[in-house]
Amino acid sequence: MTDRGVLHIRGRVLVGPEDVRDELWSVDGRVTFERPAAEPDAVLTGWALPGLVDAHCHVGLDAHGAVDRSTSEKQALTDRDAGTLLIRDAGSAADTRWIDDREDLPKIIRAGRHIARTRRYIRNYAHEIEPGDLAAYVAAEARRGDGWVKLVGDWIDREAGDLKACWPGDALAGAIAAAHAEGARVTAHCFATESLPDLLAAGIDCVEHATGLTEDLIPAFAERGVAIVPTLVNIATFPKLADGGEAKFPAWSAHMRRLHARRYDTVAAAHDAGVPVYVGTDAGGSLAHGLVAEEAIELTKAGLTPLQALSAASWSARSWLGRPGLDEGAPADLVLYPEDPRADLRVLATPAHIVLNGRVVG
Repeated sequence: MTDRGVLHIRGRVLVGPEDVRDELWSVDGRVTFERPAAEPDAVLTGWALPGLVDAHCHVGLDAHGAVDRSTSEKQALTDRDAGTLLIRDAGSAADTRWIDDREDLPKIIRAGRHIARTRRYIRNYAHEIEPGDLAAYVAAEARRGDGWVKLVGDWIDREAGDLKACWPGDALAGAIAAAHAEGARVTAHCFATESLPDLLAAGIDCVEHATGLTEDLIPAFAERGVAIVPTLVNIATFPKLADGGEAKFPAWSAHMRRLHARRYDTVAAAHDAGVPVYVGTDAGGSLAHGLVAEEAIELTKAGLTPLQALSAASWSARSWLGRPGLDEGAPADLVLYPEDPRADLRVLATPAHIVLNGRVVG
């Protein structure tokens, strides 16, 4: 027996959307539904969910670039205390591998460092390169990451004064093929419509933000299983960004306002067509950490039911990322709530207990 001991979880255990059980145990940090011989060291009650997922988060990053370990730790703790126990880090300039040795911090699936076109992204964030080097950089980041690579698919072109695609189609095709050869999936930051057809043709696996999705593109996303992570709490900042750029880039500002105005309709149309949708906050740049509950609620404004939005932050998100939920033998990473979160997503903002690797950490 390790110092994790035995925890007994009683009440309502939401193994799946409709798979509700009365209890589970954590023994040596692992889930079991078989009563152990040893008496529990503690008994926790409530509505239990697998640890929540933030599928677009940046630990180790702030508005200016990489941050130190102390700041990264605070970011990870903020996410953990909000119930997020699994993070897909969608690009970070910081080395956060040390977090893997901390059993009190969320588990992270890294996409390496952003890969952007020269002078076409936020300063200090990305490898800034030209198309001829894209495949080599993607292969290198695929080897460094945890099964994902992050591209910047479009960004403002200051000469054009508006959002423009960053990469030609042939460069994308070679780069995404290189990632797939390394066993990695590729996702891309995309606000505009223009960048999406070439990414689709090249075999992209996921699109972040996806505000440029249109009715003619959505069927191809659905047919090919290309997921989207809308980050609606981030899209809410578009009007303020547009106001700030109005004087210098009026076309870009108007474009950003249009994307913002139709954000819920865009996500609703994608979801209705069968495009996989997952919860992600985009925390760590200019956004605060710990917003997973707020993002899940935003998805209901785009037409997802509370249960669908909850799944996008828990069961289906974990399956998509290849990580277990409350399965026999899985790490005991779970959150307990005082009420049924399926009935009211606002409950997600007030976890009663947080258990990570079988230890009560909050």
